[in-house]
Parts: sequence; structure tokens; C-alpha cells
Amino acid sequence: MTIENPTTRLAGSEHEKGVLLIVAATLAWSASGVYSRLLTTDVWTAIAWRSLFGGLFLLIPCLFLEGGISRRQWRSVFHPSGLAMIACQTFSQGCFIGALYMTTVANVTMIYATTPFIAALFGWLILGERVARRTLIAGAVSLFGVGVIVASSIGGGTGWGDLLALGMTASFALVIIIPRINPGVPSLPPTVVSAFLTLVIFAPFGSVGSLDLHNWIVLAAFGATNFSLALVLFLAGAKRMPPAEAALIGTMEIVLTPFWVWLLFSEQPPVATYFGGAIILGAVFWHTAIDFNRSQQSRDR
Repeated sequence: MTIENPTTRLAGSEHEKGVLLIVAATLAWSASGVYSRLLTTDVWTAIAWRSLFGGLFLLIPCLFLEGGISRRQWRSVFHPSGLAMIACQTFSQGCFIGALYMTTVANVTMIYATTPFIAALFGWLILGERVARRTLIAGAVSLFGVGVIVASSIGGGTGWGDLLALGMTASFALVIIIPRINPGVPSLPPTVVSAFLTLVIFAPFGSVGSLDLHNWIVLAAFGATNFSLALVLFLAGAKRMPPAEAALIGTMEIVLTPFWVWLLFSEQPPVATYFGGAIILGAVFWHTAIDFNRSQQSRDR
């Protein structure tokens, strides 16, 4: 007779919840290309109002996460780290939507896939963190893949979009690094403030008159799911599993985002994107798989 350990069963249940939460977050993030292709308004309007809805919906989880809404929590926006987060996230949001409008979804997704390696570079430059050899190798290979994608876009009409995607990737990598400078500073309030600041900056360049019921619904769904819900789901899931495993599941976004757009809108990326994307995907999967295997080995000891 075997007696099941309730603690083991509970741990397994928590892990399964974590997997489901990370998968749900990845699906929500992967819908960004679909939302951008459903919009019929100009890019400035899309940036502004998508950010507003994202900020509004993110206020709800702020009630329950990082200590809830308190004076201490919201004072973090005036901390140097909070101000840096606001600046980077505002820039990243503008570049993100701009890139989706000016280049293919596949290009944006593949370039964004290099975020972990750029974050590792910033961690070395800013925090003096040691960078593993495998990260250096995977980072160099993936940046070569980005070079293939961007080089093919020069003169092809999507070069500016690819550069915006690269700007978004670099600024988001900084968003990952900044909280590690001052771990005690909450990150959600600066994220909400950056959403409202993005509205203030970009709304004057847009046209509210171009927003019909269709666009309002798409922008609300875009902000609610891709901006707010995905972040909350990922944070909740990441607490229930090793970081390497969460990252491995999250890499599905790299494949799913352009897949949905191809399936629903028949958007075909340039041939160079397939080559550059394959290089980037190979580097990301290789690096993430090594981290996952090492995490599994340490858990088994």
C-alpha cells in the first residue's frame, strides 16, 4: 500500500495552476498582432487609447498585489527607479504599437524575442552581474538573426518599424533590470502611471473622431487582455514554478503571435524573417532549454 503525501499533492496542484496561468498569459500576449490588424484607426490614436484602457484595467489588480493601494505604494512613482520605469515603459508602449503598424507582426515578435539577452547585457553594464557563457553565445546568435531581419527591411518600407521594435525591446529590457536595482520599490504603480502618461503624450496627435464602436471595443480588449490581464496572469503563474520553466512556456508567444496573424489575415512576412527568425528561435530555445534542464536537476537533488 502506498500513502500519498498531501504536501506533494498540493505542490503538484500549485505547479499545475502555474502552468495554466503562464499558458493563459502567453495566449493573451500572443493576441497583440490580431488586435493591431483589427484596428482601423491611426497609430497615434491606437497608442494613446490602448494605453488608457490598459492602465484602467491594471488598477484592479493593484488593489490586491504588492500590498494593495497605499500611500507608500504610490510614492514609488517618485522614486528614481519609479521614474525610470515610467520613462522606459512609456517609450516601450509607443514603440510597440508603432512597430506593429509599420512592419510585419513576425518581425516585431522575432526582434522582441531577444529581450532576455539584451536584459542580460544591461544587467552586466548597470548591475555588474556576471553573464553566463551560454547567454553570451545565444545573445550573439540572436542579435545576428535580428541583423538579418533588419538588413532585409532597409529600402523595403518596414525598416522604421523594425527599428521601433528594436527600441521597444531595449526599453523593455531596462524595465526588467530597473526593479533589481531597488527590489523594494513596487512596479505596478509606475506601470499604471506610464499608461496614463502615454495617453497624455500621444492623444493630441491622434483623432478621437476616427474611433467608432468597432475600434473602441478592440482597443478596450487590447488594453484589458494584452496589457493588464496577461501581466497579472504571468506574475501569478511565475510564483508557482521555477523561472526557467515559466520562461520556456512563455517562448510560445514567439511562435503564436505571427501564427494567429497568418491564420486570420494571411500576413506573410519577408523571406529574410524566416531565416532571421529561425536563428533567433534556435538561440532562444537552446538557451531556455539549458536553463530548464538545470532547474529540473536542482529540484531533483
